[in-house]
Amino acid sequence: MVKLILSNEKMVTLIRGNKTITRSELDYQTNKAMYDFRGFKQAEDVVKEVNEIVAENVVPLKKKRKTRKKK
Repeated sequence: MVKLILSNEKMVTLIRGNKTITRSELDYQTNKAMYDFRGFKQAEDVVKEVNEIVAENVVPLKKKRKTRKKK
């Protein structure tokens, strides 16, 4: 088997949880189903949404009710 090394290869960053790996785009396209099965997603696609908290929507918590212990 002969392996070709390309110097100007595009690299893809994949993320699963806190683990990050980089693979060539050619390798990613050929093995995309396996990367998806194992839970890896492209870093460019993963964007965290920031939800702003509005004071009107916050419900104050009630105090916990104490129960009497039977003797």
